[in-house]
Amino acid sequence: MSLHGKGIALAALLSSVLWPIGARADWAQVSDPLVIRANPSKGEVQLQNPPTFTWARHPSGAARYEIQIVPAGGTPLGSTVDRNWYLPTKALAPGDYTWRVRPVGSNDWSTPRAFSITAKSTAFEVPDNATLRARILANARPRSLPASFAAYAGWSAAKRKDLDPYVSRLVNEVKVQIQKEPDLDDERWSLVMNAPLTAAMAAQQREVANGIDEASRQLEAAAILWRLKKDPVYLKEAFKRGDQMAALSPQGPTSQTNQDQATRQIALSLVKAVDLLAGDLDAERKESWLKIVRVRANEMFNTLAADKGRLDQNPYDPHGNTLLGYMALISTLALGEVPEAQKWFDFSFRAHAAMPDPWSGQEGGYANGTAYAEYAAGYMIALWDPIRQATGVNLYAKPWTVGFMDFLIQFVPPGAPVHAFGDGSETKPDPRVLLALANRMVSPRAAWYASKLKATEDALSVLEAPYPMPVAGTKRKIPPSNSAWFPSIGWVAMHSDIGSSKDTALYFKSSTYGSFNHSHGDQNGLLLNVAGKALLVKAGWYDWYGSPRWKDWYHQTRSQNAITFDDGKGQLVDGYREQLLRNGRITRFTARPDYDYAEGDATPAYGGQLTQARRQIVYLHDPNAFVVRDLLAAKAPHTYEFNVHAPGMMKVEDTDSVKIGTGRQSVCLRDLNGNAPFEKWTGPAPKKGVTEDHGAFYLKNDGGAPAEFLVLLDVGCKRPRVSVDSAGGRRKVTVGGQSFEFD
Repeated sequence: MSLHGKGIALAALLSSVLWPIGARADWAQVSDPLVIRANPSKGEVQLQNPPTFTWARHPSGAARYEIQIVPAGGTPLGSTVDRNWYLPTKALAPGDYTWRVRPVGSNDWSTPRAFSITAKSTAFEVPDNATLRARILANARPRSLPASFAAYAGWSAAKRKDLDPYVSRLVNEVKVQIQKEPDLDDERWSLVMNAPLTAAMAAQQREVANGIDEASRQLEAAAILWRLKKDPVYLKEAFKRGDQMAALSPQGPTSQTNQDQATRQIALSLVKAVDLLAGDLDAERKESWLKIVRVRANEMFNTLAADKGRLDQNPYDPHGNTLLGYMALISTLALGEVPEAQKWFDFSFRAHAAMPDPWSGQEGGYANGTAYAEYAAGYMIALWDPIRQATGVNLYAKPWTVGFMDFLIQFVPPGAPVHAFGDGSETKPDPRVLLALANRMVSPRAAWYASKLKATEDALSVLEAPYPMPVAGTKRKIPPSNSAWFPSIGWVAMHSDIGSSKDTALYFKSSTYGSFNHSHGDQNGLLLNVAGKALLVKAGWYDWYGSPRWKDWYHQTRSQNAITFDDGKGQLVDGYREQLLRNGRITRFTARPDYDYAEGDATPAYGGQLTQARRQIVYLHDPNAFVVRDLLAAKAPHTYEFNVHAPGMMKVEDTDSVKIGTGRQSVCLRDLNGNAPFEKWTGPAPKKGVTEDHGAFYLKNDGGAPAEFLVLLDVGCKRPRVSVDSAGGRRKVTVGGQSFEFD
């Protein structure tokens, strides 16, 4: 985001005139990368109005904070909160602002920080907890279903035409499952989870999660069909599945300690079933189900509430953030039934609405990669549809969510063959999930995306969604731009024609999140897809998080299209805090009608092994070609490696060129400097049934002047004429008649 000059000037003025500067450090922003950042800051225009204010906790361990928000030339707006974040309930007037915070009873104000509210800011208001609770309790059950949901007998002809295929599919699915003898018992899973995780433990965790997901889906689907059809077969099935899940021990294999994904799903399924079967659930069964909800949800709440709300201070916890969303919905549906539900709700709901995910800044995105972004989208749909119905808070309208949708459109466009970056990036996208998210947005780009995806949404999610879908309210379908940059995560997309089946798509990453969590040591890495075929790919496959293969190969730089040296030494990906510190960033991005340009600096990712690791990429539109320039330096001599990974056997055409082809699509890579010969090398065995080939351009450097790779990516292997001019110390490259000068 660009700096807002007037906001910065205002911050300086207010800090000197209104708030005298004392001899104290700015405690609201700490150096620990795991701690929440102080935001908003730097005079940035806020996409959300009002923004969410966050700051690091005061060293004193203060229990309460006073925050002041000061409009330029106006009266300060104040509030007192008991957590280190604040989301005002009402939008702010357009203008420049500063804000500061202090512990209640102290005069230790944080440094004033500037931000702006402009016409680019979208109103997103979340009422206070008391207002929300009253609204929820005023709703008749089922709270989780939209007003458009009605018994099948009352459907109009148009609605039957639209939704009958989904009803039919769900009926068939539920009937098939009815014929199966349920196999959900604590004795089924014998291993006790402990550290370090073994392959057998990881397999059991997947089996537990899959078993609970299957049972909970059957419970919910049967309950929905009972409400639609009033056939007692479905009510009986819902009772059976709910009783079975309620019988699982909260201290057994599905406990919070052993399988947190299972325990949250059991609690949500049972409380949602209580809501869906309202009026048809006998008192004894309802009591037994809610007892389990209470036990499991209390344990879940305790893990989140530890350390006064551990995510408030340390947000980078994927399971914790998903759990916070679960608690928001569980508490919403449990209000009025479970005594602790109010406590759960007041703790979780507005916190989830304020910051649904920590994996990008306000513009949206997902630093952990698009495979995990897809998983997150699935959770959003499952949680946010009923949240919207019960509370009136539409999290799909949050500006962050709009940006998240734009991110998926750019990096998983229609026809994308694989995901992009991070764990699971070698897998194929599931267009059903992407379509479901797009269907729930009111956005011209989401409407365009939904129209392009070749998929049929899941039957259960369609029947629980509003009719017609929210996307139907979008009058126009507007394609996205062919290039995009997401600054907070350091991702760039360059497309030839994002809506075409012949699209050329290059993805470039240099991320401030480094190799943290599900991210990899791939700063300044790239991927290339052409006409629905992956040509430059991420090597390896994701068996399970933290496995030996993951640590030694899949997570490492050598398995990426990125720079290593001296036989595969790459970015440092060990440690925890260090993974966030050893990072990259996009330092420049330009999108023009004739070319796109991006530059990344991955020097910190190498942890001091290199003194410079800079990659520049220009996409020349006319020849449909990319030129990649790497500038590398170190204090010691090295042989640098420009790694390349292909989904088939590469053909080394000459010492300085290699061809990669898949089906009818191809790309030829050529060393334009003529001093970095290409050679293949052998990597670990790929997944069964998958072909991979690996190689690199090798460049020796004596540790003096920086080393330079200059590599052409010739899409379609058209063999254009290329010239390189180094006059005046600058690098001018001409490809097929189009020129670009590197700075």
